[in-house]
Amino acid sequence: MAKYTIGIDFGTLSVRALVSDVETGREMGWAVCDYPHGVMDASLPDGTILQSDWALQHPEDYIYELKKAVKEAVRKSGADKESIIAVGVDFTASTVIPVDQSMRPLSDKYPSNPHAYVKLWKHHAAQTQADRMTRIAEEQNYDLLDFYGGRVSSEWTLPKIVQMLEEDERLFDETDLFVEAGDWIVYCLTGKYRKSAMIAGYKAFYSTDRGYPEKSYLKAIHPKLENIFETKLRGEVYPAGQSAGTLTREMAQALSLPEGIDVAIAAIDAHVSLPAADITRNGEMLMIMGTSSCHIVLGGDMKKVNGMCGAVKDQVIPNLTCFEAGQSCVGDMFDWFVRNNFPAEYEEKAKKLNMNRHEYLTHLSKDKKPGESGLIALDWLNGNRSVLVNAELSGLILGMTLSTKAEDIYRALIESAAFGTRMIVDTFDKAGVPIEKICACGGISTKNEFLMQIYADVLKRDIRIARSAQACALGSCIYAASAAGSPKGGYDDVFEAARHMGGVSEKVYRPRLENTGVYDRLYAEYRRLHDFFGRGGNDVMKRLRSIKKDASR
Repeated sequence: MAKYTIGIDFGTLSVRALVSDVETGREMGWAVCDYPHGVMDASLPDGTILQSDWALQHPEDYIYELKKAVKEAVRKSGADKESIIAVGVDFTASTVIPVDQSMRPLSDKYPSNPHAYVKLWKHHAAQTQADRMTRIAEEQNYDLLDFYGGRVSSEWTLPKIVQMLEEDERLFDETDLFVEAGDWIVYCLTGKYRKSAMIAGYKAFYSTDRGYPEKSYLKAIHPKLENIFETKLRGEVYPAGQSAGTLTREMAQALSLPEGIDVAIAAIDAHVSLPAADITRNGEMLMIMGTSSCHIVLGGDMKKVNGMCGAVKDQVIPNLTCFEAGQSCVGDMFDWFVRNNFPAEYEEKAKKLNMNRHEYLTHLSKDKKPGESGLIALDWLNGNRSVLVNAELSGLILGMTLSTKAEDIYRALIESAAFGTRMIVDTFDKAGVPIEKICACGGISTKNEFLMQIYADVLKRDIRIARSAQACALGSCIYAASAAGSPKGGYDDVFEAARHMGGVSEKVYRPRLENTGVYDRLYAEYRRLHDFFGRGGNDVMKRLRSIKKDASR
């Protein structure tokens, strides 16, 4: 009898549940449910105004939509519920929830306090704290950041916590635990608190060899942080691909699933996509392309790579080091443009062609030659994650004239995202982490062939596409199969599960030689702008941000 696992993928805007056949990876049924509160970056549900760079979520959304998505996915799959052997969970990270002693989010008690809510990965209001953490590490000559790109990111765990400590110490004192959202979901499913070594490794400086950061460093940030990993960040860590426990009776009833099936240790959404796209070997890179982009590279030994988001060994794919890089704004950048800069006269034309705004601008852009618009852009509308690790940077479009059209800017933004990826690839190569194979997954990779061809032309490399359009959820299915183990119908490790359940499509984007030369020239200009505005040549972006903050007070 066939066996199935369920992968639950918590993204930035929605939760996706997927039912997959354990033997073949066949996707039997899936469902997506949007969070009712979405990303709260302007105000709280009660109208409390948020300052700039905040990005919060409501924890109630996670459980409420999880129940809907799982039941709908199982219904669509037609699978016998008794044949479902395990559940896997992935989550965007670092996404932090302050909870009380009963693991209840503090937003239940303090609905008007922004610090009581979930701080999403793209909460950048802790950049000041992140910068100070970097400076203290440098002053102490502490090598903590050697494998984290040399700088602390506001997207990680500790800066978010330090921000609360400095801005609302009373609430910090009342918080019993700061819990990663993925670990919290696994707790809700199993009743057991199991910290993910994968999430802790990339987002909280955890190392299997060295443990957490030295107490002297933590104390220098703030005295109340000295013992935080024994107090408010306490908990034993467990590797991905193992079982965190079994589904409780209460949650089994809520999800209409069998009680007692295994629930895998939580994982990061981007990282679980690797086995789903058959990225399991040294020298391979996966681009997860959505609202933002993550670039996950597999290598042998640990190496220092400037501007990367982390390097952790054994926690994603056994016996390999997994390097993480990323771009904070990709799909979000394109959506921003079409929402705010789509000419009224284009609306009717797009309707006649039965195209949405993205499709219509792509239609107008694709027949133009590289460089024809005279434009170049910096893809920093939500800061720069790699390789500059600076959330205070902002976007730029250069070369506009009175003849510039919306489609020209749209194409320049696509090219800027591709240039940002090439900067990341080049940085890996120079650090001695060669990339021999590139695969892409995520919504953008399957929706826009024009964009993917530009990426191939800019990178001058073949790009393969994951077989699954929902690689994160399928990856969680694979990790769930590993957690269940072969005695229950799963697999004994992630490698074996990936061989059966993952894979790539036949589609390959190959670089077009007639375009690569022009893109080399444009990329050279991108690098000059990148270093001038991003490495201290001109700090106008930071000064403008400071003026903006002053004006909003």
